[in-house]
Amino acid sequence: MALRQAVWKRLDSRFTPGQRILELNCGTGEDAVYLARRGVHVVATDVAPRMVDLTLRKAEQAGVRDRIMPRLLSLEELATYTLNTPETVRALTGCAAFDGALSNFGGLNCVGNLDGVAKGLASCLRPGAFAMLCVMGPCAPWEWAWYLLHAQPHKAFRRLTPGGVEWRGITIRYPTVLRLRRAFAPHFRIVRVSAIGALVPPSYVEDWIARRPRLLSLLNAWERRWETLPGLSSLADHYLVEMARLPTPAELR
Repeated sequence: MALRQAVWKRLDSRFTPGQRILELNCGTGEDAVYLARRGVHVVATDVAPRMVDLTLRKAEQAGVRDRIMPRLLSLEELATYTLNTPETVRALTGCAAFDGALSNFGGLNCVGNLDGVAKGLASCLRPGAFAMLCVMGPCAPWEWAWYLLHAQPHKAFRRLTPGGVEWRGITIRYPTVLRLRRAFAPHFRIVRVSAIGALVPPSYVEDWIARRPRLLSLLNAWERRWETLPGLSSLADHYLVEMARLPTPAELR
């Protein structure tokens, strides 16, 4: 939960009540509900119908159904769609131009065509809108240590596998910060990169760290203080990239 709260803190700094946000790979809707409770309108998309249904039910239970619009949408569809008019974007997402976008905890790790996603996402956003992308990186010392201690070396270094790792019929890839930066650079300006889970243990260590609340509090305080330290994001379970959508030449005229 500490890692999600770290992301939420950054969302609060970028998204404001009344804005309309596009969420990619919404999962069970935790982030959509969080934003909706703060007055943000969210088009929450996912490739899995079950996740869309769960998000809808969570929105209803939380009393924020009027601020959340769940929709089926795959990242591959976003990457390959010709999104060059407001009408096309509206047909795909339900909105012509969003005030921001979010992909949390590894959604972008499930797609190989990052360049296509960058182009497609840019066409969904107004100039200056922020995209908040939380991605799993290839180097995770917590993962190395944890699985080596549990005699599972195949899990410890799986992120370094060339071409990615097969998981439930999906190829999971682990792009570096530099790779993500290059994919999005033609359309976005990188504003901030921070570590999410460099010192704080990842979710699979939750039972162990929950029995040590003082240690967790200390690690979280240190990580939040140093989260933008150069290089730390490259050694974290996830890194959070905050970027602003650049105007096109036509929009500058």
